[in-house]
Amino acid sequence: MKAYFKDLGRTVLQRWKDNNFSLEKFPEIAQTALDANPPAQHVDLAAFMREFLLDDEQPFQTQSGFGQPEIVAYDHPRFYIQLLFWMDGTTDIHQHEFSGAFHVMSGSSIHAHYEFEKQQAITPHLHLGDVRMKKIELLETGRTVPIISGSRCIHSLFHLETPSVTVVVRTQNDPGTGPQFNYLPPHIALDPHFSDLLTMRRKQLLDVLEQTEDPSYAELVLEMITSLDFERGFYILQHSMGHLSDLGEWETVLTAFQKKHGQAASGISPTLAECVHRDRIKNMRSHIADPEHRFFLALLMNVSNRKDLLALVTQKHPDAPAAETVMRWAEELADISEEGISILDASFPETLDIPAEDQPELFLAALRHFLLGGKKVPAALKSLAPDGLQDVRDSFATSSLRVLHAG
Repeated sequence: MKAYFKDLGRTVLQRWKDNNFSLEKFPEIAQTALDANPPAQHVDLAAFMREFLLDDEQPFQTQSGFGQPEIVAYDHPRFYIQLLFWMDGTTDIHQHEFSGAFHVMSGSSIHAHYEFEKQQAITPHLHLGDVRMKKIELLETGRTVPIISGSRCIHSLFHLETPSVTVVVRTQNDPGTGPQFNYLPPHIALDPHFSDLLTMRRKQLLDVLEQTEDPSYAELVLEMITSLDFERGFYILQHSMGHLSDLGEWETVLTAFQKKHGQAASGISPTLAECVHRDRIKNMRSHIADPEHRFFLALLMNVSNRKDLLALVTQKHPDAPAAETVMRWAEELADISEEGISILDASFPETLDIPAEDQPELFLAALRHFLLGGKKVPAALKSLAPDGLQDVRDSFATSSLRVLHAG
């Protein structure tokens, strides 16, 4: 396997040298080389792993925490080739300080492309703006995608199979394209490599207060928010949001932050709410191994409306109606007990006086109703008063399944 990557590296090096090591040309060179001799067809993954484990003569390995793990297969002062293994990984929405191309060697992924508009720098490490999805696609084994350094290539990947493996041909670093921002929809870009040690220690100390159930927690956070600058205040808000919500003090502290920072703070609440939504789905995937169900989770995390979700389901399963495929997944993921039914994190409302044995049929019928547009109420839901149907709608709307009834 070393011979394959050595040949690939030499091919890239010669072509790049012929183009005077142009950074602008490198993504095309890398993509062309990967497509001409695709790893998915020429690399035996088991043989590669065995060789790497038993042969000490390997390229220099980085200290990167990216991948699960990252393995360098070819190294040159100007660029290198890495294999990234993904067990349950979902990348943050991010850009790169390097360029090149990546190739899906094993598995598949949902690939979402974004843009960042109306950008306003609060500090060099935190910017405000509008994070908007441009395109979402299914990447299957054998697909190669170019990587453009900087904000022209903002994307995220949700890996479906375990493991998924990508081969990346990349430059060491493209000067002037940093920082390598991560993006928090819908309004925040931040530098994940910026280290504010004082804020880190303060968050750790707040954890001590939370774990010891100190009654002064909310009061101290409120005092911090009213005195800190925007960037540090945001990180404290993000860190303490869960415990403040449990204490019933979140709105008070958020209002104080908004009052201090005015219009600049208007996008903080929806951004933090979206962080909670995405984290909830990331946590679900840790105990959901079926690639079909992980595909469903990827759509629930990344797609913003029902129409686009159904289009992607059709792309993957063209021989079945998309709505029926979604309903099959929902039924497979349903947890039915003596107490009632839940689907992922959506539960049948406790406010409704419906026997537990009748709840599954009603809950699934309601989901189908919303998924199909929710116009005429079917006979199966007539037993629910209008207020009851609204309660069921609210249960879905506040869960990871919210997109299934979004237009």
